[in-house]
Amino acid sequence: MVEITSRVSIPENEVELTAVRSQGAGGQNVNKVSSAIHLRFDIRASSLPEAWKERLLELKDSRITRDGVVVIKSQQHRSQEMNRDEALSRLAELVKSVTVLPKTRRATKPTRSSQRKRVEGKVQRGQIKALRGRVTE
Repeated sequence: MVEITSRVSIPENEVELTAVRSQGAGGQNVNKVSSAIHLRFDIRASSLPEAWKERLLELKDSRITRDGVVVIKSQQHRSQEMNRDEALSRLAELVKSVTVLPKTRRATKPTRSSQRKRVEGKVQRGQIKALRGRVTE
């Protein structure tokens, strides 16, 4: 189970993890690259709530393909277990980003003093614009 929030988690069978051995130049990076993990998560086939699926599909993220599959590649750690945990935590962060809706501000009436300041500012700007282009002696 991939823990998303305290109430929601993704079952392991919905996340496909593949160990990848990349063809590198050899040398020092051989161990690091050989432990790479690719994670695939199909948004549409998941058990997430429908509202979250829609928000995930609308999200502008390079890790989400057009057909609604999240692809996360992790190869920064030496061991596969650490790369696996890193990929799962990135998936959790991505899903968590759509679970919280931003608060909308309630429209408030402007105060009388702020209205007066706004009008004064408009008048001053109008006077300055009227003076532009005029020759003064």
